[in-house]
Amino acid sequence: MSLVASRDSLKTEYILPLKNVHANTVALMPFAFLQDLKSPELHFNHERQWWGERVAGVQQSIQLLQENEIAIMLKPQIWIWHGEFTGDLNMTSEEDWKTFENSYLDYILLYAELAEKEHISLFCIGTELYNFTEKRPEFWQKMIAEVRNVYSGKITYAENWDKVDQFQLWEQLDFIGVDAYFPVSEEENPTKAALIEGWKAHKTMLKDLSSAYKKQVLFTEYGYRNINFATKEPWQASTRRRGDKVLENLNEGLQAKALQVIYDEFWPENWFAGGFLWKWHNDHQRAGGKQNDRFTPQNKMAEKVVKSNYSKYTEK
Repeated sequence: MSLVASRDSLKTEYILPLKNVHANTVALMPFAFLQDLKSPELHFNHERQWWGERVAGVQQSIQLLQENEIAIMLKPQIWIWHGEFTGDLNMTSEEDWKTFENSYLDYILLYAELAEKEHISLFCIGTELYNFTEKRPEFWQKMIAEVRNVYSGKITYAENWDKVDQFQLWEQLDFIGVDAYFPVSEEENPTKAALIEGWKAHKTMLKDLSSAYKKQVLFTEYGYRNINFATKEPWQASTRRRGDKVLENLNEGLQAKALQVIYDEFWPENWFAGGFLWKWHNDHQRAGGKQNDRFTPQNKMAEKVVKSNYSKYTEK
């Protein structure tokens, strides 16, 4: 599961619902912030951030999750104000690039050192930063080496679904990470057969990528909203709200069905390492629900699908 950071300290009562759906690994995401796509100043571990997005909060969350036998992927990632896409980051001068790189390196090493200290098994060095990786490959090679110097666990990177086969540094990492929001059907409410068909080309590409690099594929994020057309552009996170029209668009069945297809198509494959469902909120009783149109499966039909499938694999 991708666990949303808590405003204050994580509580044991919030972990029990995770265990109930047989989630055995959680992604913790201490965010850093940029003002815009060309801003070189990265802000992180700031007192104005939520507790769970700062070093102290992440460390407390790690320790409590580990006490409850849940493994962790530490996944620091950037949020740009107004929701601009991180893959389009592009500094306007060499000086700005250097400023940004120094800041990003400090950010990543801060959490890589924490991951080593707390014996974290998996560390993600970036999320959906294709433009940055393409324009500054020397920096990324240096950063990977520096992370390896301070962290002894496995390392991955989370590339966006449409660039995963263009990223050039998989050879230096341990898993091929992809945020798997692949478009699989343009229908309002596709059948399971249509969804399987829509996955074929994407699945072949991922299998070939795994074979080429001799590394397993990991879904660093995957998921759907419980709405009509959820599989057309699964990355879309917002709905234009016009009164009751939002409620008319809800479709629990499609979310559940689309997740089941992912489990059927990918989880049995030996070249596939698993995935982190986007996303899970701490206060389970108040999260999700049938009138909620966000990605979380909590208190929806999809939660039962997740529990049923995760139980098959965590018991192995």
